[in-house]
Parts: sequence; structure tokens; C-alpha cells
Amino acid sequence: MPSSEEYLQYVLELLRGIPDISCKRMMGEYLLYKEGVLFGGVYDNRFLVKKTKSLEERGLKEQIPYPSAKPMYLVDCEDAEEVARLIELACRDLGK
Repeated sequence: MPSSEEYLQYVLELLRGIPDISCKRMMGEYLLYKEGVLFGGVYDNRFLVKKTKSLEERGLKEQIPYPSAKPMYLVDCEDAEEVARLIELACRDLGK
């Protein structure tokens, strides 16, 4: 099931305080980037971020974005400041 535009807007609102966030539609889902670095996406109305060393310690739940994909972490938080911290940690580990 493709993600809804409404859910994407909800996620982008959570990310509003992070500079240089962009998204790209891909096969009914949305890939999320910070300064050109892919850090996660919206899959089946779920906000998922790539697994990184720093996020392992945060106790996030793993989920598979689509069949045969590597597990990612589910962002199940409505606190924009906490979401920003998670994204900053992930992007630092990913090289940005």
C-alpha cells in the first residue's frame, strides 16, 4: 500500500526544524534526505530511518520497509526535538 500524502506531510512537519531536508517520491513511497544523504523514508505510512551505530542504543523497533529490504528503525515519536536528535545521530553516522 503506498504511503499517503497526508502522512508524508505529517513526517515533514516533524522534520521542519532540521535544515536541508528533502524528499523524493519512489514507487509510491518517499525517500528522505538531509544535505543529499539518504537517511530514511516513509514506507506504508511508517517513518523509518536507516540502522546506524548511534541509533542502536536508542531502543528503536526494527521494521522491514518492503520485502527483501534490510531492516530499518521505526520512528514512533511525535516530539520534533527528539526526532531531530535521531536524524542528526543517523546522519552523522552516515557521513553527514
